[in-house]
Amino acid sequence: MNCAPIALFAYNRPIHLKQTVESLRAARHAQESRLWIFCDGSKRPEDSDAVAQVRSYARSIRGFASVTVIERERNLGLAASVTEGVRRLCDEFGRAIVVEDDLVVAPGFLEFLNQALDRYEKEVKVMQVSGYMYPGEFGAPDESLFLPMISCWGWGTWKRAWDQYDPTMAGYEVLRCDSGLRREFDLDGAYSYFDMLKRQVTGQIDSWGICWHLSVFMLHGLVLYPTRSLVRNIGVDGSGTHGGGTSELQRDLSTEEPSAPVRFPVKVEIDQGALSRVAANLRSMQSGPLTRLLRRFVA
Repeated sequence: MNCAPIALFAYNRPIHLKQTVESLRAARHAQESRLWIFCDGSKRPEDSDAVAQVRSYARSIRGFASVTVIERERNLGLAASVTEGVRRLCDEFGRAIVVEDDLVVAPGFLEFLNQALDRYEKEVKVMQVSGYMYPGEFGAPDESLFLPMISCWGWGTWKRAWDQYDPTMAGYEVLRCDSGLRREFDLDGAYSYFDMLKRQVTGQIDSWGICWHLSVFMLHGLVLYPTRSLVRNIGVDGSGTHGGGTSELQRDLSTEEPSAPVRFPVKVEIDQGALSRVAANLRSMQSGPLTRLLRRFVA
């Protein structure tokens, strides 16, 4: 198994970062993985102390094949930090696993992502591998499936896919002029991704996630998901830059591991049953935790 480098993005939450690192360090194959920590610069004077604490802790981290700390001289913001950092590792290593500083991962997180990155390395239709899975029942713990939407909570990709990331959002005009395609983009009306895309185009938000979602959608790309989430978000306490969540959302996220090796789908195609269940959940929770989760996804 080829262990991908891990890109960990941090800013001003040393307590959250420590929990993220401890869970990564406890994951299988951590000692074989290179960890890159991208520490963003301070945006406001009042953040300076916390930013300094994050950097001090980052320099002390051990337990991985190597640890590289990148300290930004200025504040790039999450979107620019992620897009540049992922591109840097993909250009150098051909692939990357991406984690933010408010995630706790299961012991099988790295193993699942690395096996999937190996399995689908040359399958151009597969553009991302997710460690997170939506709330609900989607199959046995040792199974996985394909969905047509991206994930922002603990994921991996390859250079061949990330090279297709389009920050110019060229597909926006195509969607604007095609109501049918817009509806497909919005999961048949289950969630208004297009409204979020419009806010990105007009500069109301700064989201790498919606740009990536559009990039994957325009190429009819797929994302591999586990049937049980291997990621839990600990940043829904209001400490994050892009909004909080609820205790209900936390109960929906599981770090349950499969008891057997993961079985990958026989065919590289959307699991329509799983997609229908995700869409139904989104429709029934328009103002609930799952909708807030998606807003966080594309932040």
